[in-house]
Amino acid sequence: MSKFVASKENGRHHQLGLLQGNWEGITRTWFEPGNLADESPMKGTIRPVLGGRFMLHEYNGHINGEPFEGMVIYGFDIANNKWQAAWVDSFHMSTGIMFSESGAADSTSFSVLGSYGMPEMPERWGWRTELKLEDADKLVITAWNITPQGEETMATETVYYRVHSTA
Repeated sequence: MSKFVASKENGRHHQLGLLQGNWEGITRTWFEPGNLADESPMKGTIRPVLGGRFMLHEYNGHINGEPFEGMVIYGFDIANNKWQAAWVDSFHMSTGIMFSESGAADSTSFSVLGSYGMPEMPERWGWRTELKLEDADKLVITAWNITPQGEETMATETVYYRVHSTA
């Protein structure tokens, strides 16, 4: 049995597969510590791609009344024992792609760390994202900004609930 097949049966790829489904919830956004800037409905779909090697999360919502959309590819790199994510959206990332990775995981969550910057920012900032499947029908995705000095502040929190088909 290949390492990937074993991972799909009872390892990290099985854990990723538990995210599959249609989700709806609320996203909260902070631009300054402790100052909630926006709270809006969010819809997302998470589905396997490439035979379950990765999960594609497509989402859409509003921020400050303006529509936005995005997608993330989540994966687990067996050879390097690391969670990975590649994230794009029409608000936070503009035309950039943020790649994140980490080794931290337990049976219900995983966390990845990336960074972002632009010419007018002399030092890059970190961005840590944690996915926590609290139960079969509740997924919480939380992200923190990390200053160049290492201080973390909450940036976004999406609390999703699984949408069950009535058909």
